[in-house]
Order: sequence, then C-alpha cells, then structure tokens
Amino acid sequence: MRTTTLSGSVVQVSELALGCAALGNLFHPVTEEAAHATVEAAWDAGVRTFDTAPHYGLGLSERRLGAALRDRPRDAYTLSTKVGRLLVPDPEGGAGDDLAHGFAVPATHRRVWDFSADGVLRSLEASLERLGLDRVDVALLHDPDDHADQALDEAYPALERLRTEGVVGAIGVGMNQSALPARFMRETDIDVVLLAGRYTLLEQDGLTELLPEAAVRGRSVVIGGVFNSGLLTAPRPGAPYDYAPAPQPVLDRALRLLAVCERHGVPLRAAALRFPFGHRAVASVLTGARTPEEVRDTMEQLRRPIPDALWDELRAEGLLDPDTPVPAATGEAAPIGEAMPSKEPS
Repeated sequence: MRTTTLSGSVVQVSELALGCAALGNLFHPVTEEAAHATVEAAWDAGVRTFDTAPHYGLGLSERRLGAALRDRPRDAYTLSTKVGRLLVPDPEGGAGDDLAHGFAVPATHRRVWDFSADGVLRSLEASLERLGLDRVDVALLHDPDDHADQALDEAYPALERLRTEGVVGAIGVGMNQSALPARFMRETDIDVVLLAGRYTLLEQDGLTELLPEAAVRGRSVVIGGVFNSGLLTAPRPGAPYDYAPAPQPVLDRALRLLAVCERHGVPLRAAALRFPFGHRAVASVLTGARTPEEVRDTMEQLRRPIPDALWDELRAEGLLDPDTPVPAATGEAAPIGEAMPSKEPS
C-alpha cells in the first residue's frame, strides 16, 4: 500500500488508515480477540496508519491498539491520538455504562474538556501509558467546537512546542465540521486536519473552505466518515447518519447515489471510499472496522475500478457539483500527496 508524507512534517501515512473507535466498543462490545484480529488484518492488508483517542471507550481503544501493535517495529507504523478530553475516575466506580457517549463500556471514568497547555501534556502522558508506547506520531486537537479560543491560544502552542522538541512528528485537529479546521489552517501552522463526515460522496461541505485552504497552503487532510455513519453502506429507512436515523431528504439522496452506482455495477461503498482521493489535498482515507472481514471488504472496495461514466452521471443527476474533483478511472486509489489525476468536469 502506498504511503505519503503529511505536508510540512516527516510523518508518513498509508493511503488507507484504520480508525479504532470500534476497538473501544463503539455502540456494541468487541471481544479482545476480535479487536486484536482486526488490527492484524489491517496490518496484513498493508495498513500502516492507526488512529485512536482517549474518548473511544474511555481509553479502551488505546489500550487494545497498543497491545495489538506491541510486537511490531515502532518505526514501521504511524499512530495518531487526540487531546482535549481528560479521563477522570468516576466516583461511582463504573456502576453505570458509557452508552450515553456511544461506548459499551463501564463508566469507570468521566470526560473533562481541557484544552489548556497542561491538559495537553497530561492527556498525552496518559495516552502513552495506555498505549504502552514511548511516543505518538500525530497529536490532534479533538472536537474543540465549543472551546475554539482555548484550543487556539493554549492547546495549539503546546502542541507546536512538542513538535519542535520532536516529541510528536505532526500536529493538527480532528473534527466533524469544516469551518473551524479551516480557521486553524489560516491562523496556525498545523500539519493535518482529520475531517470526519464532511467530505463524502453524500456531502462536500469540506470544499467550501477547508480543502481549498489546505491545497493553497500545502497542508494535508485525512478524510474519515466516508460512509456517513453507515448510510452509504446500505441506505434504507432507519439507516444511521451522523449517529442518528437519517432524515428523509438525506436518505433520498443516498438512495439516488445507490441507484447510479448500481447502473454502473459498482457498490455504493466502493464509490464512497474512492471519492475523496480525487482532491489533491487528501493524504489518506480513514475507515473503522470491528472485524477482520470488514477490513478485507474495505480493501476489496478500495481496489475496485470506478468508471468515469459513473462520476459523469452523478454530475448529470445533480448529485455532484460540476467542479467537484473525482478520482481517475483506475483500479487503484489516486496517487496521494501530489496533484491528483482527476476527471475534469465535462
């Protein structure tokens, strides 16, 4: 699997990255054996970039990912984690569960928002302990939506110092919106944005500001949430979108995308997975998995040829803007970290 260097850094990422929220029992329990086997399957498929966070299962994802990678050469993979939520022991001692936050784990800890410089250092120190590692490669500010000023004024400078000191190789922000990351692009020297759910086949809000800013400034974007919480894997009534049942207009649009893909003999999830690689600022696509079978299916879809005619019909149907870049019609993902070959609007 091809890799590229995150712009402005020395950190390399594989074109496909494994998002490890599911290893933290996202919505449903995952056994220790299944979690380990999922990471093994990703490694066997050539994935060398792994993303986690303290938020995922109250640290369970970090512990499982660290254990699964422990016997791998440390220089052979890239690991990113996040800061902004500190885990504080809960006085109830895990009497309840964490499903209110989406994770099927005992509520042994509570999350405390903290984008102070001290919070950044404490968060990374705790993450390293859970991971069982001596360093992470990428540190991301996690969801600073309601803490923008503190994240910019306190957390970002702390990350910048850590990067200067070589403690981390690259820094950035990970969010489910594009406006604030675009502000970070303009006002700071971050290396990367992890954008989840806002640059997909279903919606391209990331084209409004963020991706053009990244392209102009020579910065990288990693795209997560390409299936929009699962809607683009199997659109149907009740299918999830942004972790809730999809509103009818959103479902109708997904069904129209499905119909176009079916006319070209392409699974919708294959087109959704490949779509982001059309933009030259996209360095990697991050997908989650909870089983080895899901990893293998993702790899199969990534390598499916997508005909130019499919993108043309999506444009003709008004499902893609004429100026939206799309990948070239090859059996591989578009080259990353360079100007992308793309099908020009007709």
